[in-house]
Order: sequence, then C-alpha cells, then structure tokens
Amino acid sequence: MRCLVLGGRGFIGSHLVDALLTKGYRVRCFDRRRVTQQGEFHITDQRFELFEGDFMNEADVANALEGCDICYHLISTTLPKSSNDDPVFDVESNLLGSVRLLTNAVKAGVRKVVFVSSGGTVYGVPTQVPIPETHMNNPVCSYGITKLAIEKYLDLFYKLHGLDYTVLRLANPFGEGQKTHASQGAVAVFLGKVLQGETIDIWGDGSVIRDYVYIDDVVRAFLAVLEYSGPEHIFNIGSGRGLSINEVLDSIERVTGRPVLRHYVSGRPFDVPSNILCISRAETELGWSPRFSFEDGILRFAKWLNY
Repeated sequence: MRCLVLGGRGFIGSHLVDALLTKGYRVRCFDRRRVTQQGEFHITDQRFELFEGDFMNEADVANALEGCDICYHLISTTLPKSSNDDPVFDVESNLLGSVRLLTNAVKAGVRKVVFVSSGGTVYGVPTQVPIPETHMNNPVCSYGITKLAIEKYLDLFYKLHGLDYTVLRLANPFGEGQKTHASQGAVAVFLGKVLQGETIDIWGDGSVIRDYVYIDDVVRAFLAVLEYSGPEHIFNIGSGRGLSINEVLDSIERVTGRPVLRHYVSGRPFDVPSNILCISRAETELGWSPRFSFEDGILRFAKWLNY
C-alpha cells in the first residue's frame, strides 16, 4: 500500500512519514519546494518518494495522487489567529484546494483520505467539557469554519463517489521537531523561551485551558485509522484532560528546573476559555489512547532540544 502525506516535511508530517516507513508502507511525501526539511534520514529508503509542488497547483496535486491508496491531508496555509485577517485567502487556499484534491483523489482511485481537522476551533465555545464529536459546531474563527467545511465536503464525496475518509480533530500536538520560534505551538514556543532564559508573553491571566497531546500519540492515531472500517468517520485526538497556560508553565518549570519569566498581556477575543476533547470514541473504535503524560512529553522534547 502506498500512502501519500501532503505536508510530509512539516512537524506532524515528518513524524508520520517515519512511522509509516517503519511499519513497512510505501510513502510519498508532498510538500513545497525549499521547505525546511525535518531530518529526512529516510531519503535513501527505496520505499520513499519525494514530490515537491504547490498545493494550489492542481496538476501538482493530481500527479502526487497517482498510484496512491491512502492520502493524509495535513496541509493548511493559515493559522487560527491569522485566518480572520484574510478569510478570502483562507477559503481560496484551503477549502478550494481541498475540494480540488478530493476531485482528483476520486479520479486517481484513492481509497481513503485522512484529514487533519482542528479540535480546538471547530466546536467554538463549548457548552460541555470534555467535548464529544457530537457537540454542535460554532467556530469563532475562519480557520475553524474552513476546517469544518472541508469535513462536510469529505462526507459529500463519500456519499457521491464512495471515497472513504477519516477526520482527526486534533488537540494541541507538541514534541520533537516542532519549531520553538514559530507563530503556533504554545508548548514549543514556551519551552524554547524558558531554555533561552527569555520572558514569555501570556495572553490574559493564564487561565485559558487547552488539551495538549504528545506527537508520538498523535502518530499512533494516524496509524490506527489506516485499516479502520467501522461506522465512525470523525475522531477527537487529544489527551482527554486540560491544562491552563499557568499549569503548562509550571510543568515546564518542574521538568527543566529553570524559572519561567512571565509577562501577562491583554487576552485575545478568539481564545475560548476552555477546550478539552472527549476521546472515548477513539478509545472504543480505534483501540487508541494516549500513552504519554504531559510531563513525559515535555521531558522528551526538552532532551531533544539539548537542555
């Protein structure tokens, strides 16, 4: 079986490519040219192919899909906090690009598409916590609306063309390979600043609660859906527990033994107060549950950063 990983050079994608190769699958990685590589020790593996192209170029995507059985769609051109600044770009680059992807996946005879959605944004402000997959969807940012729209098109193509799909609504993944100077990934940014002795700006009073899941557990979920043929198409993938920003910083302080320099600033309107994902469906249907505690993940990440 050949698996195509769209965005295979990114943080999550590079871990997934490695895991698929380790499991014995043939893997095709698709990403932009000149994207910083995350290691790619597998570049000489006979089962690995690298396709460079533009997700917005339909010919590039169609070429990458040819001969593939499974397509992992990890590409996103926007971030939650920036998507509202230009929703037209968000829709054009992500939604339209994904619909073209699905159209070409049907033509290429792809068996299943696995899409990375956002457990942190598609639900909006939750009315219950932990949040089950059946919770109403009321996103408060364009990023979440676009992710939800792509989920709906996946279901449409399943009904119209029989293209199977799985949606993984991720919490906040963290771990080795994540950039510490990027504009997303709070844990990585915080850890990087602590190790450098820099002050951390905290939006609001630090009480905002999020669900954080270690990258190895995320990848195990990606592998678990490969052969899944049960009745469910949407799964929350998180730790099933929440941590406030202050608790995250306290944990980093304990693990590293270094003081956290904190600077509190005004909160952001798109930050919902609490987001914790219910993961019972994944536990029941996929036999998946997280193996790493938050502090175990932080310790492994910090060691990778040579703290």
